[in-house]
Amino acid sequence: MEKYTTALHLEKFFEMQERPFSFRAKNHEEFIQWKNKTRRKLKQLIGYHLFQKCKPEPRINETVEFLEFYRIHMEIKTEPDVVMPFYLLKPKQERERFPVVIALHGHGSGGKYSVAGRNDIPEIADAIKHYNYDYGVQFAKQGFLVFCPDARGFGERQEKWAKENILSSSCLWLNNMAIPLGMTVTGMWAWDVHRLIDYIRTRNDAEKNNIACVGLSGGGLQTLWSSALDDRIKCNVISGYMYGYKESLLEMCTNCSCNYVPHLYRYLDMGDIAALIAPRALLVETGTNDPLNGKSGLKNVYSQTETIKKAYGILGKEKFFKHVVFDGEHRWHGIEAMIWVKKHLTGR
Repeated sequence: MEKYTTALHLEKFFEMQERPFSFRAKNHEEFIQWKNKTRRKLKQLIGYHLFQKCKPEPRINETVEFLEFYRIHMEIKTEPDVVMPFYLLKPKQERERFPVVIALHGHGSGGKYSVAGRNDIPEIADAIKHYNYDYGVQFAKQGFLVFCPDARGFGERQEKWAKENILSSSCLWLNNMAIPLGMTVTGMWAWDVHRLIDYIRTRNDAEKNNIACVGLSGGGLQTLWSSALDDRIKCNVISGYMYGYKESLLEMCTNCSCNYVPHLYRYLDMGDIAALIAPRALLVETGTNDPLNGKSGLKNVYSQTETIKKAYGILGKEKFFKHVVFDGEHRWHGIEAMIWVKKHLTGR
């Protein structure tokens, strides 16, 4: 019975929080102070300091040739005993260096398989069609050097509890194991993207200062946190992942546990995290009928994009933030996103 529920109490408790790390800067100096302080707090919350750096020890496992690019299966170490597999999609264009796109997947993707266009796997072909999920291939065909990694818990990094279905993830169990140790899945994902960037910057075929991160849904989560904590990412596209925490994650609490970071709601909201990306290029995609927007729909999204706009505004960089609202559900839209990344990485 509703009179006995605790959920309503927690919703009220959310509203009572002061959120001291919310974005309130009024000028550039205050922004820098807020940014440094907020980054330190977020790294503490996700357990970032507990992860261990190591040499990447890159390894090539397979190369497959397509009409416009090569698909190279690789792996690197992101911690001494943690290996991250990824696909490198390298255009056949004859040039010395390429601008880089890190294409990050969400749920229901089979990890990197959808983003890298593995239509030869039936379940992946369905996911690509439904979500327009092969955006890694789309960028490779436009001349970008594209890295499509498996996030921990997905694809080839599935844990044993999820092995019955290639589309399943292991987020729940990883977070259950990590949180009592002071770690989080969010922290693991951001850490791994940052270590991938370390490796990319050692490659002779990569423009090391022209790196973009893009992603749908859980890939938007990875893009949001990775870029909020690392200025080396020059350009970003967050698709289907920008909304107020209360409606979209507290009230919709059956969403995947990878979204949940201990104590986070006491300090800030999602738009505040995105404000850390300023003044670097950020495009947010939102489907009008995306159920993840929450019960108030676009209103819940605008509550966060207004915060982002303020951050870019006080830095005089309004043109470096764009919010694209398209008519549709939860999927990669990508039309303006391709133009956006080309503009900010190549000047075209």
